Amino acid sequence: MAVLKYFISLLLMLAVTSGFAAGEQLNDTSTVNRLNKLAAARFSSDPDTTFYYANQAINIAREINYETGIADGLVQAGHVDYVRGKSESAVKCFDEAIAIYKKLNNNAGLAACYLQYGRMCNILADYSQALKYLNMALAINKQANDEYALTDSYKNIGIVYFSQGKLSEALDYYYKGLFIAVKNHYREFSADLYNDIGVILQNMEVYPNALEYYKKSLAMYEGTDHLQVLGILNENIGEVLVAQHNYEKAIVYLNKANNIAKKQSDQDGLSSVYTDLGLCYAYKKDFPKALSYLDTSLRIAEKYKIVYNQAYAIIGFATVYNMQKDYRTAYPYAVKGQQIGVKLGNLSIRVNAALELNKTLAGLGRINDAYKALNEYLDLKTKLKDNESIQKLTSYNFELSFAVKQRLLAEQQHEKDLLYKQNSRAQRLTIMIFLVVIMAMVVITGIYYNEKRKQQRVSSVLAHKNSEILQQKADMDTQAAKLNDLNILKDRLIAILAHDLRAPLSTLRGLFGLLQDDSISHEEMLSMIPDVLKKLDYTSDFLDTLLFWINSQMENFDRAAKCFPVKEIVARETEHYYEQAQGKGITLIDSVPQELNACADPDSVRIVVRNLITNAIKFSRDKDVIEVSAKRDGDNVLISIKDTGEGMTAEQSKKLFKSKVNSKTGTHNESGTGMGLLFCKDLIEKSNGTIWVTSKPGKGSNFFFTLPSADAANTVSQQTKEQAIAG
Repeated sequence: MAVLKYFISLLLMLAVTSGFAAGEQLNDTSTVNRLNKLAAARFSSDPDTTFYYANQAINIAREINYETGIADGLVQAGHVDYVRGKSESAVKCFDEAIAIYKKLNNNAGLAACYLQYGRMCNILADYSQALKYLNMALAINKQANDEYALTDSYKNIGIVYFSQGKLSEALDYYYKGLFIAVKNHYREFSADLYNDIGVILQNMEVYPNALEYYKKSLAMYEGTDHLQVLGILNENIGEVLVAQHNYEKAIVYLNKANNIAKKQSDQDGLSSVYTDLGLCYAYKKDFPKALSYLDTSLRIAEKYKIVYNQAYAIIGFATVYNMQKDYRTAYPYAVKGQQIGVKLGNLSIRVNAALELNKTLAGLGRINDAYKALNEYLDLKTKLKDNESIQKLTSYNFELSFAVKQRLLAEQQHEKDLLYKQNSRAQRLTIMIFLVVIMAMVVITGIYYNEKRKQQRVSSVLAHKNSEILQQKADMDTQAAKLNDLNILKDRLIAILAHDLRAPLSTLRGLFGLLQDDSISHEEMLSMIPDVLKKLDYTSDFLDTLLFWINSQMENFDRAAKCFPVKEIVARETEHYYEQAQGKGITLIDSVPQELNACADPDSVRIVVRNLITNAIKFSRDKDVIEVSAKRDGDNVLISIKDTGEGMTAEQSKKLFKSKVNSKTGTHNESGTGMGLLFCKDLIEKSNGTIWVTSKPGKGSNFFFTLPSADAANTVSQQTKEQAIAG
C-alpha cells in the first residue's frame, strides 16, 4: 500500500514538472514554491504525499540556496512529523525554519511556523510553551491585519485552553474566531469552530446541542478530502453516542474515525479512538476486547509521549476494572490517572479520575478515603460545569445570531439601493421620453399615463421594502429584550450557585472535616449520616432540576413529546418519597388511575411532580395527608397534588409563579432556593399545559397542572395526516 502511495505521488510530481514552461529550469524558485503549495494542499487528505513534496522542495531549495523555500518546506515536513509522533524531528525542522524567517524578516512565515510549533506543544501537553508560540503568531497576524490567519490563531489558542480544562477562556477564543469566519465566509474555519464548540458542550454534558454542532460541522466537510477533520468529527459523534448509551451506532462512527487515523498515520487520533472503542466495548460487557483496545491506546500514547491520551487510557483501565469489581487492579490506574490529571491541570481528566478513584476506594472498603475522593469529584464537577461557561455560550450564540441578521439586513439594504438606482434610471428615461413626445401631444398623453402607472408600482415596492425593514427592526428589539431576560436569568443562577448550593456543600465539608480530625466518635458519626445523606439528596435533586431546566432554555432543546401513562411517573415519584413523608408522620397517597395517558416530555413532567411532592412534604406536619390524583378534563389530563399542611395566604399564592420568592423553612426547618416553582411553570408551559394553586392558611394547598391527553394528541395527528393525504 505504501509503495502504491509513493508511486502515485511520483506520477503527480512528474505531471506537475512536465507542465512547466519550456525555458524554465527544474531547480528554480518557482518549482520550489509550487512544490510547497502542493505539500500544504495535500496534508488533509494524504500526509505521506505532503512529506514527499516538502522534502523535494527542501532538497531543490538547498541546491540553489533559496532560503524562503527551505523554511517553507521545513514547516510542512515538521507538521507531518509531529502528527506521526516524531516530535524531536519536528522540533529540528521548526527551529531551523524560525532561524531562516528571522534572518529574512519574513513575518508571515514566522507566524505560520509558530502556529505549528504551538499545535505540537499542545499535543505534548506543554501548554505554557504552546500558548507562548500561539500568542507570538497572534501578535504578528494582528499587526498584519490578516483575518484568515487571525481566525486560525484564535481557534488554536482556544484548543490549548480547552486542553487545560479552562472552558470559559476556550469559548472566548472560539467565538472570536467564529465571528471572523462567519463574517468572511470562511467555510472550513466555521466548520472547525462548530466542532470545537461542540466539544465544550459535550464536556458540559449538553449532548443534544453537542450533536447538533458536530453534525453541522460534518455536513460542511462531507464529500471533501479533509480526512483528518472527518476522522475527528466521527470520533466526537461516537463519544457523544457512547455517553447516550447508543453503543452500536457509536461503534460505527468510531470505526470510521479509526480507519481515517490509520490511513493518515495519525498517532494522536489512533490512541484517542482506541480508548473510546475500549470504553464502548466495556459498557457492552465485552471486557477482553475493551482491555485489548485500551492496551493498544496506552502503548501508542507512551511511545509518542502524548500525555493527554496516556491519562485518558489509564483512567479507561480503572473504569473497566471497576466495572468488573476488580478494585485492587483498578486502584493503581485510578491513582496514576489522578496524578497525570493534576500535572496537566485538566479539569475533565481530574473529574473522571476522581470518580473512578472514589469507586475503587469504596470497593476496597476505605470509606474515609472514598468520601474525600467524592468531595474532590463534586468540587471539580462544579468547576467543570461552570455557570460562566453556560452564560457565555448563551450570550455568544445570541451575538452570533445577531451578527448573521445584521449581515442579512445589509444585503437587503444593498438590494434596496440597487432597486433605487434602477428606479432612478427609469425616471430619467421617463423625462427624456416626455421631452421628445412634447412635439406630439396625442402621443404624450398615452406615454405619460403608462409611466405614471410604472411609478406607482415602484412606490408600492419601496413601501413594501420599508415595511420589511421596520419588521426586522422590531425583531431586533425583541432579541434585545430576550438578551435582557438572559442577563436577569444569569443573575438568578449566579445567586443560587453562590449561596443556596454552596451553603449545604460547605456544611458537608465541615462534617467530613470533623470526621477527618477524629473530633467525633463513631456513634456520633453514625447519627449524623442520615442528615448528611438528606443534604446530599437535596443538593443532587436540585442540581438535576437546575441542569435540566438550563438545558431547556438553550436554543433547539430536544423535547420531543411522547405519550406515556401518568400513573407510571407518579407511582415512581411517590414511591421514592414515601419514606421521607413517613419520617415526618405524613400519609402520601397515589390516587392516579391506570388508564390515563398524557402527551408531553416525560422528564419535564417527572421533575414537576417531584418538586410539587417535595414542596408538599416540606410544609406538612405530623398526621397531615398528601394526595396525588389525576382525571380527564376535556382534551387535557388534570393532575393534582393536594396537602393538608400549613397553606398560604392569597397574596403569597399570587407571587409563586411570577418570580423568585424568598423560600420559607419547612415544618422541620427544611431549606429551599425559591426557584423550584418557577422552573415547574416554565417546563409545564413548554409542554403546552398550565399550572396554578389554590390554598388557605392552616388548611393546606392544592397544586394543579394540565397536560395534553394522549387521545387528543393522536386525534390531531390523525387529522393532520388525513389533510396531507387529501392535499
